Amino acid sequence: MRSSGRNNRDSGRGDHRGAGGSTPRPKAGGKRDDKQRAGRPRPEERRYDVGGSGGPGGSSDRKDERGGSKSGGPKSGAPKSGGSRGAAARGGAKGGPRTGAASKGSGPGAKGGPQRGRGQAPSRPRELDAKIEERNRARHNKPQVKTPKTFGDEEGERLQKVLARAGMGSRRACEELIDQARVEVNGQVVMEQGVRVDPEKDEIKVDGLTVATQSYLFFALNKPAGVVSTMEDPDGRQCLGDYVTNRETRLFHVGRLDTETEGIILLTNHGELAHRLTHPRYGVKKTYLAAIQGPLPRDLGKQLKDGIQLEDGYARADHFRVVENTGKNYLVEVTLHEGRKHIVRRMLAEAGFPVERLVRTSFGPIPLGDQKSGWLRRMTNTEVGMLMREVEL
Repeated sequence: MRSSGRNNRDSGRGDHRGAGGSTPRPKAGGKRDDKQRAGRPRPEERRYDVGGSGGPGGSSDRKDERGGSKSGGPKSGAPKSGGSRGAAARGGAKGGPRTGAASKGSGPGAKGGPQRGRGQAPSRPRELDAKIEERNRARHNKPQVKTPKTFGDEEGERLQKVLARAGMGSRRACEELIDQARVEVNGQVVMEQGVRVDPEKDEIKVDGLTVATQSYLFFALNKPAGVVSTMEDPDGRQCLGDYVTNRETRLFHVGRLDTETEGIILLTNHGELAHRLTHPRYGVKKTYLAAIQGPLPRDLGKQLKDGIQLEDGYARADHFRVVENTGKNYLVEVTLHEGRKHIVRRMLAEAGFPVERLVRTSFGPIPLGDQKSGWLRRMTNTEVGMLMREVEL
C-alpha cells in the first residue's frame, strides 16, 4: 500500500511538472550523474551549429547553456532545440571556440554587438601582406657595399691554406714545410708564417717542384689495346672519353697512342702543360717495350741510334736495349723523344723487325709501374711537379 501511495505522489508530481513547468527534484540515483554533466555537455551535444544563438529556443546566459541554472529548466535532460544546443557546445565544450553568445549575449540589444573569440587574430588584407613581402625582399636584395681596402680583408690567401688546398698536407703540415724553408714563392724562400699569395699569379714551389694551386686535374691511364686515342669517336668505337665520362671538367689527352698500342697516356685540363709535353722543343722522352722476332743483329741498337730513314725524314732513338730473350722471341726497350705517328713501329719495321706488340711504359718522369690495363689514377703532386719541371713551368 505504501508503494502505491508513493507512486501516486510521483505521478502527481509528474503531472504538476507537465502543467506548471516547475523545477523537478532529481532522483537519489541521478544526483552524481547530474553533477558530472553540469560542467560539460553530453557527447551528442558537442557539435557546432550554423545558426545563431539568438534565435528561438536560444539562451544568452552561460549557466543556462550548461544546464546548471538556479532558476529553472531541465538540467542535462533530453537534447535542447537547435539554437541552445549550438550555444552550449560553443560556450561550454572543452576546446570549442567562444563566441559572443557564450560571453555577453548575441541579441540585437547586446552592447557592442557580437565579439571575437579568444585566440583569433584579425586577418590582414592581401594588399598589406603583399607590401610587407615586397619590403622584406627589398631589404635582403640590397647591393653589396664595397668597403675600402683599408677596412676590408687583405689581398690574397695565406700560403699554408693554398698549399693545403693543393694537397700538400694539412695546414699544420704545410706550416712545418714553411718553417723548414722548403717553400718558395716567385723564387724567394719563405721563412715566416702568414704570407699571403695569389694562386692565379704567384709561382709556388715545394722542394723545387711547382705546386698546381689552381683547379687543375692530372690523370694517368693505362690504355688497353683497341681503344682510340680521342675523347669522342663518331664511329662509336671505344675511346679515352669513356674512362672520364663522370668528370664535370673537360679533359684532353696529352699526345696519342696507336689503337693497337697499349700503355700510359696522360689526361689533364692544363692546356699549357699539355702543349709543352708534346712540343719537340722540350724533348720529353717516352719509353716503349716492343715484342719482335729474332735473331737480332748486334748493331741493331746502333742503327736505331744513328737514325732510320723513313718517309717523313730520319728518326733516331735515344736508347735501345734487349730486356728479355726466349728463343726467337725478343722483348726490346726503345726510348725516344719524338712523337710522330707510328714512329716506333715504322723504325723497327724498316730495320727488318716488325712489331707484334707495343706498350708505352713511361711518359717523361711518370712510369706506368704496376697499374693495371684500363685503370685510371690521379697523379700525385710530386709527379705533377716533376712534369712541370721537365717542361720548365
